[in-house]
Amino acid sequence: MTEIRISDCDHKDVDPELAVFSQSGYKFEWLKCQTEDDVIRECQGAKVLLNQYAPMNENVFEHVPSLRCIVRYGVGVDNIDVEAATRYGVQVCNVPDYGVNEVADHALSLMLVLVRKINFINALTKEGIWDYQRAIPIHRGRTQTVGIIGVGRIGAAFAERVAAMGYRVLGCDIEYGKPKRRFPEFVEFMELDELLQQSDIVSIHCSLNEKTKSLLNAFHISKMKRGSYLVNVSRGGIVDEQAMLDAIEQGQLGGAAIDVASKEPLPKGHPLLMSDKIIVTPHMAWYSEESAVELKRKCAEEALRFIRNEPVRYPINTIDL
Repeated sequence: MTEIRISDCDHKDVDPELAVFSQSGYKFEWLKCQTEDDVIRECQGAKVLLNQYAPMNENVFEHVPSLRCIVRYGVGVDNIDVEAATRYGVQVCNVPDYGVNEVADHALSLMLVLVRKINFINALTKEGIWDYQRAIPIHRGRTQTVGIIGVGRIGAAFAERVAAMGYRVLGCDIEYGKPKRRFPEFVEFMELDELLQQSDIVSIHCSLNEKTKSLLNAFHISKMKRGSYLVNVSRGGIVDEQAMLDAIEQGQLGGAAIDVASKEPLPKGHPLLMSDKIIVTPHMAWYSEESAVELKRKCAEEALRFIRNEPVRYPINTIDL
């Protein structure tokens, strides 16, 4: 019976994981679990799970007593009940540093396409409407302010990019001011309400949890500058999507660019896909050929550290071993 299993993974192969485990003499299984019942049925005896989407909750922890560690493919752990995992002595890990540059680049790309109205004017131009005035108004970047919600690895990388282009950069982060935390010195930190009121563009780079769920709701969106823009490459649940749609229709927001949605994939005809003021990409900000391999390798290496009783590198919770 294999102690290491991949509960679910929608990648085309698991060759990087295989390379890590086989070189160390470990075997593993690649499963296709989708529900908690799948996990309970197929993961009996597993000690470490590499996990992508399958739910990891108290029911799973109770009925898979062998489970001691979950390594999440990616940064977010919103499909894992971390509090319950801690009670059951299950170590939760993620891989927070595999796609930092990719996500920051994608956020910058979305922002520029959005504020320069490239998607909108490209569609008109291809229809034979050769008229830049249809995109008016567009403002000079150096006259605008970008507010960043969550200035961790990715948020800081995004901040460096927009600052290099001449934008004023504001930041809001719950860790700001805490000992041993370092943030870019050029970022002006403030409370969320003030950031929203001052920003021409707001970009979200925080994780999804109970405190950030629907953080950008109708109340907070109403505090944003009229005609400002919203970029989200983090998690869909952080934004109240209906409130965002309403704000765009009413002109409160000039538009939005999103790589994530509260429920993915978005079905054909979904309102988020129908607005010409919303740019949507399919949760791909993390991806490059290099980052995909790095993610898979680091997941396997973290699982290997745990199975060997070595200190894990990316712990989300603290458990008594």
